Amino acid sequence: MKISFKYISYFFLFILGLSMTLTSCTDDLNVTPGDDDEFLSESFFKDPASYKQVLAKLYAGLYVGGNDGDGQADIAGIGGDFSSYLRLLFVTQELPTDEAVIAWADGTLPTINTQTWSPANEFLAGTFSRAFYEISVANEFLRQTTDEKLNERGVDANLKAEIATFRAEARFLRAFSYYNLMDLFGNVPITTENDPVGFFYPEQKTRAEVFAFLESELKDLDNSLAAPKTNEYGRIDKTAAKFLLAQIYLNSKVYTGTDRNNDAAVLCNDIITSSGYTFANVPYNYLFCADNDKNGAQSEFIFPIIGDGNAIRAIGGGMSFIIHASIGGSIDASSRGMDGGWFGTRTRKEFVALFPDETATGDKRGTFHTDGQSLDINNIGTFTDGYAVTKYINKKADGSAAQRTDMPDTDFPMFRLSDAYLMYAEATVRGASSGNITTAVGYINKIRTRANATQIAAADLTLDFILNERGRELFWECHRRTDLIRFGKFTGGSKIWQWKGGTMNGTSTESYRDLMPIPSRIIQANPTLKQNPGY
Repeated sequence: MKISFKYISYFFLFILGLSMTLTSCTDDLNVTPGDDDEFLSESFFKDPASYKQVLAKLYAGLYVGGNDGDGQADIAGIGGDFSSYLRLLFVTQELPTDEAVIAWADGTLPTINTQTWSPANEFLAGTFSRAFYEISVANEFLRQTTDEKLNERGVDANLKAEIATFRAEARFLRAFSYYNLMDLFGNVPITTENDPVGFFYPEQKTRAEVFAFLESELKDLDNSLAAPKTNEYGRIDKTAAKFLLAQIYLNSKVYTGTDRNNDAAVLCNDIITSSGYTFANVPYNYLFCADNDKNGAQSEFIFPIIGDGNAIRAIGGGMSFIIHASIGGSIDASSRGMDGGWFGTRTRKEFVALFPDETATGDKRGTFHTDGQSLDINNIGTFTDGYAVTKYINKKADGSAAQRTDMPDTDFPMFRLSDAYLMYAEATVRGASSGNITTAVGYINKIRTRANATQIAAADLTLDFILNERGRELFWECHRRTDLIRFGKFTGGSKIWQWKGGTMNGTSTESYRDLMPIPSRIIQANPTLKQNPGY
C-alpha cells in the first residue's frame, strides 16, 4: 500500500493534533519520544496505521517545526517557524557565505551573516536540537518496530514487510541528521535504538567516528531500502543512500584527513548510469516552480523535501520561509505567487559576479531582481541593499497559480542528479582513478546547455571552475558552506565577500570557524561534551 505523503500522511499528522505532543527540550541531548505519554508509546502502536504516521512525522520534520505546522513546536525555547529543519539548514549553509545575507536582527541571527557567531547562538542551538530531535524519533520508532515487538502485537506478514522498508527509511533520515551534525559541529554524540531510554549522557564521538558510523549505515541500507525509482515520490530509496555516501566521501578529507575521491566518483557513476534518475530536460526554472513534482523536473529529484500549501501548514518554516523572505523592495509578491514579502534574504555582489554578462553567455540561472536594489550591501539590515534572488517561485511552470498564496507548493530539491554530475567532475579533477575527464566535461556541458551557458573544454575544468559552477547550478540549495570549506575558501582570506568577518568590504576570518561551536545550552545539559577549538 502506498502512502501519499503529499496529500495524506502530512495531513494525517495535522488531524492528530493534540494526541501527538512530541515536545523536546533544547537542553536535553537525549530528546526521548519514548517519554511521551501517548505518541510512540506501546498503546499508540496497537493501531496498525500508527507505523505510517510515525514515518510521516519523520519526513514532515524536515519541513515543519511542530505537529500543527509550525504550532505545537517540537523544540522548546525556539518557535516552530524558526526551528524548521529546512529553514535552519538554509540559515547555516547559506547565510555565512557569499550566496546570501538576511536583513533581520532577531537575537543572534546577524552574527551568522558575518561569521562572528558564539556558542550562545540560539539558531545554532536550534539546529543542533532539531537534528537530535529527528534522531530521537527515528531511534524510538526503530525500538518499537523490532521483530519481537511486531510479533507481540500480532502484526501480519504484509504489514511487517512494509514496516521493514519504513525502518530503512527511518535509518536513512537518522543518517541525514548525523551527516548535518558532523558537517556543522564535528565531534558529536551518537545515539541509536540500542541506547537506553531515559536520562543519560551520550558519549561524544570524533568526527572520524561519526563518519565511520555513517559509512557503515549507508552501505548497509543498500540491503533494505526500496530499489531505485520504486518508492513513491518524496520517499527515500537506495539511490538517496548512495548519494549521501558520495557526499561524505567527497568531503572525507575535511572530515577524516583522508581523501576518498575515487569512492565518490564510483558512486556518482553508479547513480548517473544505473539508478533510473534522469537529467531533467526542461528549462532550469522549472526545477524551482510550484509544480516541480510533475513538470518534468522531478525526474532528477533523488531526495525532495515536499512542500504543499494545503497539506503542510508551514507558516514560517520550509519553503514558506525561503520564498517569503526573498521578497521585498519593488518585487510584486503576487508575481511570485505569494501573499507578501518579508524583506529578508538577498545575495552578495561577489556571488552575482559569478554570472557573466548575459548578453555574452545567456546563462539563465542568474535569477536576480535588480530594480531598486543596489549591488553593494552598505547596510545588511536594508533589504534593498544587495540583489534579490528569484530562484524559487510559488507558481506553476506555465505561470498558473498554485493552490494558495500564503504557503507554497514548491518542493525543495535536497539531492538531485545534476549534483551527482558535479560531484563526479570534481572527484575526477581531484584525482579519482576511475574518473574520466572527457565524461566529466560532458556532464558539465549537459548542465550548461540547459542553462544556455557556453560550453567548456577539458582545459577549463579546474577546481576553481567547479566551485563556481556549483554555485551557479546549486545556489540556495543548502550546499555552499560545505562546498567553500572543502575548497578551502570559507574562512581565511583566499575568498572575501562583503560583510565576511563583520566589515563591509570583508576580511579574513579564523580557520576554527570552519566548525560551528557546540551550543552552550547543549554543553550545560551534557557537561561531558568538549567544545570545539577556538570557542
